Amino acid sequence: MSPRSRTLAERFAIDDDIRRASTLHADAYRDPEVYRAQVAAIFARSWHVVSATDPVPRPEHVAPLVLLEGCLDEPIVATRDRAGVRRCLSNVCTHRGNIVATEVASATTLRCRYHGRRFGLDGRFAHMPEFEQAEGFPSPADDLPVVPIGSWGPLLFAGVRPAVPFEDWLCPLRARLGFVPWDKLELHEARDYELNAHWALYCDNYLEGFHIPFVHAGLAEKLDYGAYSSETFEWSSLQIGIAKDGEDAFELPAGHPDHGRRIAAFYAFLFPATMINVYPWGVSVNAVRPLGVDRTRVTFLSLVHDPARLGQGAGSNLHRVELEDEAIVQNVQRGVRSRFYERGRYSPQREACVHHFHRLIARAFEGRS
Repeated sequence: MSPRSRTLAERFAIDDDIRRASTLHADAYRDPEVYRAQVAAIFARSWHVVSATDPVPRPEHVAPLVLLEGCLDEPIVATRDRAGVRRCLSNVCTHRGNIVATEVASATTLRCRYHGRRFGLDGRFAHMPEFEQAEGFPSPADDLPVVPIGSWGPLLFAGVRPAVPFEDWLCPLRARLGFVPWDKLELHEARDYELNAHWALYCDNYLEGFHIPFVHAGLAEKLDYGAYSSETFEWSSLQIGIAKDGEDAFELPAGHPDHGRRIAAFYAFLFPATMINVYPWGVSVNAVRPLGVDRTRVTFLSLVHDPARLGQGAGSNLHRVELEDEAIVQNVQRGVRSRFYERGRYSPQREACVHHFHRLIARAFEGRS
């Protein structure tokens, strides 16, 4: 049987036992058809960061957003009604498909500028001129679809049709990182990085500390590589970096599972492509956005609650770490195009999170041809 005649699940199956398993086949990173299948099977069924601040902080306001720009490109609109309830809705008029909201504005309703159709801030159809003779109108199909949302501190997440409820997706990490003063985080910096590499290669690189001594000399001076550890959950994983003597570390509360450990950083990953890094000064986010089979945009956000500790420990000089990661990931993209490379093996000691990530990709393809 040729590789093309097998289902995606068969082509990219990953053995559950990391000791026997081989990594994803290189086609997962280089085949345009597989990339399109990933967008449909993974990104359209997942949660994604859409804002690091509340887009509608006041009642009776609306704000247009784009869910996963460059990949899903889904127009949505955040609303907050008179009672203060925040929602996200499809921003596409149910009449002829026009974009409804085009700017942040004070509003009591949403009104399409094409033919005047109006909706409540809850998405329900309100009025449409010249439709008196239409039968069976209005119906629920005339309402704006409600977009699933969730939040973690100031971070707003949304999805088209997420495969898992938000709290189930986030729960293990929310519990473990609940000591962070999420309500005190303030956006400090936002920037985009673009690289010539497949989105999953960037995630692969993030999901192991194996490369730190070889790629990140500065970071290696701050972390005890021998004590570096990782854990996996159903939809997420957590890597724990232990501070070397003299480096900045958390003072974790009594009762926390890691109380007493000199932790420099928690590196949390939420499938498929959200990275939340927790440092003593606050939180940084890497929101990975596929742009093509070999193009990726990474939106970097830093949210701070203790500015005095910025520039210290493992959370210092993150721009340099990012550039070092980009250089190696782009080099790997060149390598996986090789006719001599198909797949490799995992280090059971160091690549458990990569193996877990690859199994989730394979799981997303189950039932697809």
